[in-house]
Amino acid sequence: MNIIDGKLLAKTIKEEIALEVEKLVNGGNKKPHLAAVLVGDDPASQSYVRSKVRSCEQVGFDSTLVRKEADITESDLLEIIDKLNADDAIDGFIVQLPLPKHINEEKITLAIDPKKDVDGFHPTNFGRMAQGLPCYLPATPFGILQMLKRYDIDVEGKECVVLGRSNIVGSPISILLSRKATPGNATVVLCHSRTKDLAAHTKRADILIVALGKPEFITADMVKEGAVVIDVGINRVDDETAKRGYRLRGDVKYDEVAPKCSYITPVPGGVGPMTVTSLLMNTLKACKGDVYRK
Repeated sequence: MNIIDGKLLAKTIKEEIALEVEKLVNGGNKKPHLAAVLVGDDPASQSYVRSKVRSCEQVGFDSTLVRKEADITESDLLEIIDKLNADDAIDGFIVQLPLPKHINEEKITLAIDPKKDVDGFHPTNFGRMAQGLPCYLPATPFGILQMLKRYDIDVEGKECVVLGRSNIVGSPISILLSRKATPGNATVVLCHSRTKDLAAHTKRADILIVALGKPEFITADMVKEGAVVIDVGINRVDDETAKRGYRLRGDVKYDEVAPKCSYITPVPGGVGPMTVTSLLMNTLKACKGDVYRK
């Protein structure tokens, strides 16, 4: 059993990005600039945005954090997005989700210029991804691809089962792994809440990607010997013995499943660190004009 160390891999990629930024600046070019819009005071969102800002500092990016109260109107938020779209100093930006219930997340996503959509959520980038055209990939699927690639895990011709069909993780990773690319060319089965006899599918999987948001849902009897398991879930589980009163658990019952796997991601320290790193990779592409020519 091999552990896919997302924390270590993220550190390696950040070092590569920092070197590339140094070359850009030494060549007379501007630093990449990532902006983040944070609405409200959701603790998980605050933590995630802090991690993004800290990561920008580590690789030599400029960063801007726009913080607004939860009662901001939808029209005011759209005005902020318009300003970020028009600001040539900013290469890419994200609007941290979830947003307050009175704001239409779809409308906000559609308002972001696809050329600056480094989260990869805009339908233009999603469509380009589906057709194999240059685009910004959604950060978590992009991070999973990097894990598979850099750990030399061959997916070609393998049966890959994806649990969860969200537009952020499940649907895009199912498309990416079925494309004619590396990693890719897998036979992909996308399962969801309406799938019958789920275990029959998971037990056939050479590669199992779990993004359900249900703590320790996948148990050893649902996984075949030698499978590669990518656990995307990050769930807070109450635990009075823990310092913070809770522990982070994945969607996979790690201690039970890990001995059966050829490779597995831990939680925490697996997919999570790679999500932020992928956002940095997209922002570097935006600065260089690798996707949409400036």
